[in-house]
Amino acid sequence: MASNEPKTHFRIGISIGDLNGIGPEIILKTLSDPRIYSLAIPIIYGSGKALAYYKNLLGIEDFNHNVLNNWDQLSLKTANVVNCWSDDVNIVPGEYNDEMGKYSLLAIDKAITDLGEGHIHAMVTAPVNKRNIQKFEKGFKGQTEHLAMRIGMGKPIMVLASGQVACAMVTTHIPLKDVAAAINEASVTEKIIGLNDCLRKDFLIQKPRIAVLGLNPHAGDGGLLGEEDQSIIAPAIQQAKDKNILAFGPYSADGFYGSGSYRKFDGVLAMYHDQGLVGFKAISFGEGVNFTAGLPVVRTSPDHGTAYDLAGKGIASEGSFRNAFFMALDIAANRSQFRDMHQNPLKRTIRAAER
Repeated sequence: MASNEPKTHFRIGISIGDLNGIGPEIILKTLSDPRIYSLAIPIIYGSGKALAYYKNLLGIEDFNHNVLNNWDQLSLKTANVVNCWSDDVNIVPGEYNDEMGKYSLLAIDKAITDLGEGHIHAMVTAPVNKRNIQKFEKGFKGQTEHLAMRIGMGKPIMVLASGQVACAMVTTHIPLKDVAAAINEASVTEKIIGLNDCLRKDFLIQKPRIAVLGLNPHAGDGGLLGEEDQSIIAPAIQQAKDKNILAFGPYSADGFYGSGSYRKFDGVLAMYHDQGLVGFKAISFGEGVNFTAGLPVVRTSPDHGTAYDLAGKGIASEGSFRNAFFMALDIAANRSQFRDMHQNPLKRTIRAAER
């Protein structure tokens, strides 16, 4: 950390996303608010030229940036930009282009490198297109999985969070036909424990209440609609309870969300992607944040994609991205506070009479 850098400031890295999507626009809109610079130091990984293109296209006057070539040049008053390539890129807002996957990946990987080396305290990723990144990184399933692979430590949990609900999933980006085979008692138990740890350390909820959704309709209806809820999920919940975790369920997903039962819990664990995200986005779309829990580093992203149909028109909402930025900042601060509270626990004094 540079000597002139306030200790209360956290460095928040931002990968620029797909250059033809809405990533650059929502970054510019978010960082045009001067109040941000009293709280954090934003560092954009991408291209100053691309940002200048969108600034001129959209008529955003309140954004300025400092090109960061080494950490001694860090600006505390404007956004910093790390140029991740020197190519002249032909940006066409709203158009899918295979080549954009190359630049998305360069920005992501440079930010991950700096995150792993401790140069930044957290990372916010703008939306990318998995398909064009796969042209340059075979097997790329998503930024969550790519980050976990690059960091090589921890067990990632995809958590969608908002002011209304926090939802994690046992399985994420796999076909629906493969979900049941991917779920077992150990994996469900592991995710309950991981979500509990996340809520405690990242959100500073001392004793979280966690709802676990069933796999089958009506949570199996006593075995009539599938055995997994009774034979896999219920025992996993009991294992969590045996570890003093407040886990409950399994609940039928439709009734759970439809009745508003989610309001009674700090976290929800779904069995698969759409089961969790349909309910979450119906409640929180446009303000939700995707957080990768379970890793030693902090990464967030907005809850939407590249939105090519909105790109370059000046109408994309930055709400979810702004929330992702501030959640990254909050979680970095919360983890620091949690470590401070637990690194030197008081040792019990053993009295002579107890020996």
